[in-house]
Amino acid sequence: MKINVAIIMGGYSSEYKISLISGQVVYDYLNKEKFNAFRIHILKEKWVYVDENDREHPVNKDDFSVDTPTESIKFDCVFNAIHGSPGEDGLMQAYFELLGIKQTSCDYYQASLTFNKRDLLSVLKPYGIKSAASYYLNLGDEIREDEIIAAVGLPCFVKANKAGSSFGISKVYEKEALAKAIEKAFAEDNEIIIEAFLNGTEVSVGVIKYQGQTKVLPITEIVSENDFFDYAAKYEGKSQEITPARISEQQALRVANIAKLAYERLKMRGFSRSEFIFVDDEPYMLEMNTTPGLTTESILPQQAQAAGISLAELFESAIWEALKQNN
Repeated sequence: MKINVAIIMGGYSSEYKISLISGQVVYDYLNKEKFNAFRIHILKEKWVYVDENDREHPVNKDDFSVDTPTESIKFDCVFNAIHGSPGEDGLMQAYFELLGIKQTSCDYYQASLTFNKRDLLSVLKPYGIKSAASYYLNLGDEIREDEIIAAVGLPCFVKANKAGSSFGISKVYEKEALAKAIEKAFAEDNEIIIEAFLNGTEVSVGVIKYQGQTKVLPITEIVSENDFFDYAAKYEGKSQEITPARISEQQALRVANIAKLAYERLKMRGFSRSEFIFVDDEPYMLEMNTTPGLTTESILPQQAQAAGISLAELFESAIWEALKQNN
């Protein structure tokens, strides 16, 4: 008997188009001799199964099943390829846990925690994991520009607290540009984080559960053609992604150990990709992504292939790991 796998993609955030590409890559590479793969689009206006002829069939949200003219489909496992809400912030994870359906990403608490940059960095601080000096704002707070600059300095980064893929992010060089950057970040989220600029080498570290073991993948160095690793750098080819990173053996070991420590202390499972900046030899964490991009050009698939893991093997392992979990 083949295993029925629902590949959920899309989502409610600005990242939904990238998620649709990620989900299609999973669908294309998943071993069809072992799995019946189903593309499920989770969008604000509809949840639908898109069949091989691109016909849409509604998903029953009561039990996450699909009825077509020829069959009734229930799923053994969900492969989560949604970037942003509701796939990366814990909502879908909690939904599937209530339904008793296995899914490939981390649990709902871990998803919610890591999606919130402020909370993630605060929780990891007692483990010695460093992060940039920061200042928090919520929508409606008084904006004290002098206080912000005193806390983080210039230049600084203004970011949406709960948004990925560099939406709502600005690098601010002067006080006069701060208000506009804050407005841009609030367009994505009602909480923002303003961080000191760290001048150093940026790296991305993938950590996955693979064949029952926690595995750190080869490290990627990020060299952006733009002023920082923004949306265009990530998704429009405006960056160099060098795997393995051009860092010392000592630096590679240190950042790999920190990424693995974060993964294990948070009781993660599934895929994660954490971003760091080296200041001298010290890595400072920026964020952790729990449903990272899975396009053929994305960083985690590049890292897996550098480790000798094909996309088919990467995706298949994630499903077997999910099926082993106890709800």
